[in-house]
Amino acid sequence: MTLQQYIEQSILPQYEAFDGGHRRDHADSVIRESIKLAREYQADERMAYTIAAYHDLGLRIDREKHHIHSGEILMADETLRQWFTQEQLLTMRDAIEDHRASSKNPPRTIYGAIVAEADRQMVPETVIHRTMAYSAKLFPNGDFETLYQRSKEHLLEKYAEGGYMRLWLNSERNMQGLQALRDIIRDEQQLRALCKQWFDNR
Repeated sequence: MTLQQYIEQSILPQYEAFDGGHRRDHADSVIRESIKLAREYQADERMAYTIAAYHDLGLRIDREKHHIHSGEILMADETLRQWFTQEQLLTMRDAIEDHRASSKNPPRTIYGAIVAEADRQMVPETVIHRTMAYSAKLFPNGDFETLYQRSKEHLLEKYAEGGYMRLWLNSERNMQGLQALRDIIRDEQQLRALCKQWFDNR
């Protein structure tokens, strides 16, 4: 069995149990962007691929510390030791721990910067819909206005100017996407319409 076969068969299917913003499509997207960035920064593509595949697995334990739990899950997976050294696994664990958007400290290695950048996914519609999906998980019986107000508050806190989200590599894709997202957040009518679109089609 190859590394890719193992991850495709045993790791990535676990994302289907998570909330709408962290399912298989999210993991696949982070993997694609991580590999692209690894090539750009001449990093090990296999390590970047594996980090991306494991980066949110800790959600099955706890959301608040999911980045820590995800690193623990990677380290506990003995199957990975046929492809990676202990030193590589420790670097990968550190990268997973460092990917969280609310982290105030820069990633310790290029791998942490890669997965953090890949995880940001600054596609405005995707960010807004993922935020609404998580609001719906928090308030499963909430009406549109309840979910919209919670989502708007979160978007302002995280992505608006002065928000806590950081881009460590400042990739062109994310810089452009972040500016577009901020423009939407400032436009109440457009933001409400995109949130309503998700609500009506969930």
